[in-house]
This record gives sequence, C-alpha cells and structure tokens, in this order.
Amino acid sequence: MTTTAASLQLQATANRERSMRSIIWYQFRRHHMAVVGAIILLLLVLGAFLAPLSPYDPENSSLRERDEPPSLLHPMGTDSLGRDMLTRLLYGGRISLTIGLLATTLGITIGTTIGALSGFYGGHTDNFLMRLTDLFLTLPRLFMLIIMTLLLRTLDLPGMDMLRANGGVGGIILILGILSWTGTARLVRGQFLGLKEKEFVEAARTLGISNTRIVFRHVLPNTATPVIVAATLLVAGTIISESGLSYLGFGVQQPTPTWGNMLNSAQDEMLKGHWWMAFFPGLMIFLTVISINYIGDGLRDALDPRKIQ
Repeated sequence: MTTTAASLQLQATANRERSMRSIIWYQFRRHHMAVVGAIILLLLVLGAFLAPLSPYDPENSSLRERDEPPSLLHPMGTDSLGRDMLTRLLYGGRISLTIGLLATTLGITIGTTIGALSGFYGGHTDNFLMRLTDLFLTLPRLFMLIIMTLLLRTLDLPGMDMLRANGGVGGIILILGILSWTGTARLVRGQFLGLKEKEFVEAARTLGISNTRIVFRHVLPNTATPVIVAATLLVAGTIISESGLSYLGFGVQQPTPTWGNMLNSAQDEMLKGHWWMAFFPGLMIFLTVISINYIGDGLRDALDPRKIQ
C-alpha cells in the first residue's frame, strides 16, 4: 500500500510539472512578438554557428574587392579592406552574442549571491552589501567601462595576457559582468526578504538544516522566475554596452570582428556613401536587442504565477 501511494504521489507530481510546462509554453506562444523574437534570435544564433561554412576568411583582405556594394558574390558588400561583410557579420555575431551571454551570466551570478546573502541574513550584512550596491549604482557606467578597459590594456599583471587575447574578448566579458550585477542584487534581495519568513523556511530551520542549504536549496529556486526575466533583458543591455564600447574604440580590438567595432570602422566610410558598412552591423544589433526584449516580455507573461495557477 505504501509503495502504491508513493507511486501515485510521484505520478501526480510529474503530471503537475508537465501541466505547468504546458501552460508556460502556451502562454509564451500567445505572445506573438515573443515568438517572432525567438525565431529571429534563433536564426541569428544559427548563422553565427554556421559562420565557418562561409567561403571567405573574416580577417583576410583583398584590395581588389574593397568598397564593393552588395552583390550576388558579396550579399552585404565588402569593407574598406575588401573583406566580405556577411562573413564578418556572422563571426562578429559569435563574439557579440558570446560576450552578451557570458557577461550576463557573470553579472547574474554576482548579483544573485549578493542579493541572497543580503536578504536572508539582514542586519549588518544587509546594510554593508546594499551600501556597496548603492556605491556601484552611483558610478557613471560609461566612464567606468572606459577606465577599466584602459586599465586592462595597460596593467602588466598575471593573467592579463589571457584577458587581452582575441582582441580583449575575455577582458570585456569580465568588465561588463562586474558592472552589471546591481539590478539583480536588489531584485533577489527583495524576493528573499519576503520568502525567508515563509512556513517552509521555518520548517527547514526546525529540522536543523543549515542556512547555506536553506538559501541555495529552498529559497533561491523560488526567485528563479524574476531572475530569468531580468537575465534576458540584461543580455540585451550587455550587447548594447559592448557595441557602444567597440564603437568608441574601447571594446574588442580589430581584426577580431564584433558588430560594434564594425560600426566604428564604418564611420568615415559613411561619408563616402558606403552605407552598407554601417547599415548591416547596426541592423544586426537592432534585431538582436529587440528580439531579446520581446522574448523577455513573453517570458514575463508566461511565468506570471497568476497565469500558471
């Protein structure tokens, strides 16, 4: 009897989980712009993944083919060094999307940890961590991005060579991650302040479960929904930050392509009428950011507890 009851309970739990996933997927599909955004983002990711199939090298120049407008041979034209724009856009998408994803992961990890500790323990821990968060919020973001990028290029410390490799991709990921955790920290702290008073937390304390286990095993999973939504929007913001840095000349350095440094290279070319050199990188940034924002809106609606229940 006991085995049968346990099996029925497990089956009921599995059915509830499947039902919840079905509801979430249904609610997401109802948000038509989120579906369109997901399709566009999937195509961009697929294009970046298939970039090595291009017959052109993203870094090899050909002065005989420089400044060519879009054609059958070069669908998005060539740049001032004769490099195929489509190929560079695909490889640049790899770098830009990777930076956005990894920097966001780092920022979410830092912010979640600080917010969880602050909200759960309260008192002096909360005061110290929130004042630290406020300090980071008062810093001018663009100024700090530029200063930290310059320090990365000039300081001669162990490990710097690794961060400077491939045009400084690793360093940009680290800098953007360090400067993007504050919003997540405040969000998670607010969630923890409410959740730590719930009955399941009191029950866990009564059973003698350690605070660390309560935080990461019982409370943190209940903050997943707002954190997931915040993460999608943070990816878009990080891609814009990387593109802005590269456009100003402080981001990933040539010849490693990113959408931002391709825009930077196209500044003078626009005055010569070479519109495609700026239009297509700008279009990629626009499509990526708007797609991720729509996906975030769709996830916010789909994960709304009022609609899941």
